[in-house]
Amino acid sequence: MDKQTILNKALASGTLITALVAGKAQAQSQDALLDKLVSKGVLTQQEAKDLRSEADDGFKKAYQAKSGMPDWVTSLKLNGDFRGRFDSIFNGQTPDRNRWRYRLRFGAVASLRDDFEVGFRLGSGDASGGIAGVSDPISQNQTLGSNAGKKSLFIDLAYAKWTPIHTSDWSWGLTVGKMENPFVASDIMFDKDYTPEGVATQMKYNFNANHAFRLIGGAFVINEVSGPPPAKESKDPYMFAAQARFDSVWDQKQKWQSTMGIGVFTITHDEQLLHASVPNKNAGNERSNAPGLLKEGFNPIVVDAAVTYTLESFPLYPTKFPITVAGDYIHNPAAQTFKDGYSVGVTLGKSGKRKTWDVGYRFREVQANAWFEEITDSDSGAFYAAADATHGVAAGYQAGTNVRGHIIRANYSPYDSLTFGLTFYDMDAIVESPIGSGSHVGRIQIDAIWKF
Repeated sequence: MDKQTILNKALASGTLITALVAGKAQAQSQDALLDKLVSKGVLTQQEAKDLRSEADDGFKKAYQAKSGMPDWVTSLKLNGDFRGRFDSIFNGQTPDRNRWRYRLRFGAVASLRDDFEVGFRLGSGDASGGIAGVSDPISQNQTLGSNAGKKSLFIDLAYAKWTPIHTSDWSWGLTVGKMENPFVASDIMFDKDYTPEGVATQMKYNFNANHAFRLIGGAFVINEVSGPPPAKESKDPYMFAAQARFDSVWDQKQKWQSTMGIGVFTITHDEQLLHASVPNKNAGNERSNAPGLLKEGFNPIVVDAAVTYTLESFPLYPTKFPITVAGDYIHNPAAQTFKDGYSVGVTLGKSGKRKTWDVGYRFREVQANAWFEEITDSDSGAFYAAADATHGVAAGYQAGTNVRGHIIRANYSPYDSLTFGLTFYDMDAIVESPIGSGSHVGRIQIDAIWKF
């Protein structure tokens, strides 16, 4: 090896290590420099590979020394977001309710050797709901007021994940703890803020570059019942679920894409799910008299499908433009009446990146006993002129099941970190209380979301 080659390698190695320490963006530019040196014949492919490996090792050692992290922690990522919201509910029968609200989330994910991952996230939330020390499980909104009283933070995620299989064809992982919802489902099933607690497994098989099969399963604790002894058997309510999915790309230019799935969900010992047993935030399920016993069980079958067509360009949109049509359907054979739900809609565009946007429309209907009221969307509700014990509702605005209506959304991202959103809900109760009293509700949410 001549002196010039040695000098070139030393220079390339130094600039690459400096780039890694400086940041990801600069490291990417130095990768491009190494590729250029290879193309010019200054370095061989193997020499460039060795330099990258040396730089990675040097960066890891420097990072571990600086951070104090043990050597089995391969990376630590911080993440979070802040959302400010104006939320207005109006129905023409009672005074409008206008609230200024925020949501704050902050977390960290540590990647470990041997295919492990540990993460947590803290989030804002409303402590009301009847259970001391526990916040609303289906909303992280905190309303401004109470003379600027100090607001609470709660544990939103706390999990460990093991992914021992991750080849180009197969992947399989197991997650335990309080986690992101592993199932693909719209808000007629799960509120987007719901983070279930238990164990989940996710498997994926790639048939080829365009078609993949996924299988998702889980067992989750709904409540822990500490009944009086002697207890002959556990009466704790659990949710068990399994979902199969098929994802496809149908052409070489990836213009046509689709996803479809079928899932089975069941909640055991639902007789333990009284209003006072879990945070009582939603309503709608049929109940029996004063104790609030659920009248029907829950064992729904859920099917869903979505098709996306991507245009090469679209006016006022900076990149390829996706158009998605999606729908889902719930049928709960464990119920005798009011046991179905569905939604269907279209979305144009996709926000989240600089100067991107989307607009969308959905119609949704969730009958009273289609699914457990305390898990479904907390933003879709109706007005009840009088309390109705048979549906567990108090007079006034109530979200949950027994609701149908229209949702219109628009979002715009002027920057990668910032998205503005506008959502309008036009909703009615399926069964009014009393019948013919009028249940229409309009709701407007105006959001500004910063990601970090």
